[in-house]
Parts: sequence; structure tokens; C-alpha cells
Amino acid sequence: MTQVGDAQIHAFETIKAERRGPALVVMLNRPERRNAISIRMMDELAELAERVETDAGIRTIVITGGAAFFSAGGDLHEAARIETPTDLMQVVKHWKRMNAALESSSKPVIAAIEGFCITGGCELALACDIRIAGAGASFGITSSKIGTVPGAGGTQRLPRIVGVSNALHILFTATPIDAAEAYRIGLVSELVAEGQALPQALKLSETLAQRAPLSLALIKRAVYRGVESDLETGLALEETAGALAYGSADRREGIAAFFERRDPSFQGR
Repeated sequence: MTQVGDAQIHAFETIKAERRGPALVVMLNRPERRNAISIRMMDELAELAERVETDAGIRTIVITGGAAFFSAGGDLHEAARIETPTDLMQVVKHWKRMNAALESSSKPVIAAIEGFCITGGCELALACDIRIAGAGASFGITSSKIGTVPGAGGTQRLPRIVGVSNALHILFTATPIDAAEAYRIGLVSELVAEGQALPQALKLSETLAQRAPLSLALIKRAVYRGVESDLETGLALEETAGALAYGSADRREGIAAFFERRDPSFQGR
């Protein structure tokens, strides 16, 4: 067992977790396979996100693949063993668990991306809340090149993030785009110099650590639920989230700190 903040976390085989200030940095750790995402990696990422959910000292989760690449996609050795629709459905369950653990986490999840971020790797990044890319990064979903359809949310999350036309261009052509184009269409929210994605993600983590954790969790939930709803339903979700936040100790502390001209000390309650 290794300890990260107040949470006990099992040692993992395909990822490494390290506490850096308020951030939990999670390194994809299959360099010999260019960080291909295996079933074990999916399960380990999901388990880690679930385990640190109650650790108040961890304010953000940062996922990175390292300096050379983020991820080449799903593990093709495992994919080659898929022969029936039932086989595929079993694998997709692991993808869904991983992505859901990241999207449902109360903590902001940041992808720090260097190098190529392709197909399943790109779909993993799409399940993160914020994507920061180094200038040498590239993004693509290449399923149409091998006669398949993205199975980890690419056809659904990508158009929600970059719009239908941009998403279809990426999905139809299966041709990777560079970091500048990814930034232009909104696939990444920040574009930094090559090698600076992780430092920038850690800098953002420091900023987010100064915000009210309950506010961030409620905002995240309202946004994700709202984009799947009509405007009236979304506004009702926002109203409910606002009411929950207004009754919190953090809201009282935030207002008091404002009038007392000091930094707030949020507790996530």
C-alpha cells in the first residue's frame, strides 16, 4: 500500500500516482506499449478516482502520459481477441466505468497532454474536464481506418466539445490534428510550449485549490447534466445546485472572507 493524502491506495501495475501539492498526478505507465489503454489500466484509473473521492486534501486529479506521448489508444492485443458483439460489450463496460469515474468525480480532472493522443487515448482525454496540450501534441480518432466505430465515447463527447462538423471531420478522415488546431476548435482549453502541459496543469490545480470544493463539484454536475437537457431543465438543475451551495459552510466562509478582505479557508462543506 502507498499513501496519497488521507486515502490508502493499492499499488498499481499500469499507472503511477503521486501527490503534488493539492493535485494527484496520475501517470499512465505502459511506455513499452506507448501507454496503450488495457482493461487493467481502465480498472485501475476507475479505482483510483473512486478511492480518492473522500480525500479532502486532493483537490484535483491530473492525468498525464509523460513527456513523449499521452496514449496511442486502446490495447490492440486485447482488441484482437474480440470476436463477438458480446465480447465487445464486456470490454466497453470497462471503458464506461473508467470514464464515468472521472466525469462523476467531485474533483476537477485535468488531462496534461504531450505527444500523440490517439483514438482510445483521445477518448480518455475527452472524459476529463479540462485538457491542456503541449505544442507538440496531436489528436485523432482513427477508427474508420480499420473499419470500426469509436467505442469509448468518441462519437458522443467529441461533438459536444468541438461541435458536430468539427467532430465529423476528425472522425471521418481519421487524420490526426495538431495542437494548434485542437486549441482553435476547443478540443483543448490551453495550449502551452512543448513540455509545459504538466507544469501548467499543476499551476491550474493551485488556482482551483483556492476555490470552494463544493462549488466546483456542484458546477461540474450542473454542467454535465445540463448539456444533456433542454434549457429549462438545465436552469432548474442550476437553481438546485445554487440552493445547495447557498446553504453551505463554504458559502458563509466565502462571503465572510470577502468582507474581511482575507483569503477564504474552504472545507468542502
